[in-house]
Amino acid sequence: MSALLEIRELNAWHGASQALHGVTLSIEPGEVLALVGRNGSGRSTLARAIMGLVRSEGVLRFAGRSLAGLRTFEIARLGLGYVAEHRDVFAALSVHENLLLGIAPAAPRARGHTPRFTLDDAYALFPVLAERKRTRAGALSGGEQQMLALARALLGDPDLLLIDEPGEGLASRVMEQVAECLHALRERGVAMLLIEQRLVIAREIASRVAVMGHGEIVFDGALASFLSRDDVMREWLGVG
Repeated sequence: MSALLEIRELNAWHGASQALHGVTLSIEPGEVLALVGRNGSGRSTLARAIMGLVRSEGVLRFAGRSLAGLRTFEIARLGLGYVAEHRDVFAALSVHENLLLGIAPAAPRARGHTPRFTLDDAYALFPVLAERKRTRAGALSGGEQQMLALARALLGDPDLLLIDEPGEGLASRVMEQVAECLHALRERGVAMLLIEQRLVIAREIASRVAVMGHGEIVFDGALASFLSRDDVMREWLGVG
């Protein structure tokens, strides 16, 4: 099986500062890969590089197609969804209006099936959004905004979802709701790159873990293998 996302020798910059140094990584169709590391290790920069939001060079291929030179909306239309760390909902628009903006264009990319996610799916996955569909997004709690950002990304019908710190700042009850949604997405065959500082949510749904340090991949292996590597967790995550 060929990789859904292939990254080889990727370098990326924030202005004049180089943030990624020769990153090589791949994700298979339907796979959930947890990308962990300390703050500043380059995890968020990698997601932004994949989406064409920072300057980069190297190999980036999705479903066999090079992403080089494509604009962010063109990358999204290929089947890549992105939920940024700060959620980026449209605060002045209602929940329903935010979701409408996420719906994939009427002319779907050629892949042999109809979109897997509808507005009804979004509201079924996150009932609180149905209850607050006419509420301005800026008036939602942090957890509700995270749910809205996830639901909006799903309406683009992604084959791969990049999710940056889904549990950041959330109460444990809300985090459980988000984790349940991610479980449901995995069951529907959506591949995920799940970025976390540690394995709060990813421990439950990821089959593989990659660790970033200083803009490089310093470990890449099965979840069970990672959990047995006290040296990796101690050096790169600060976990004793």
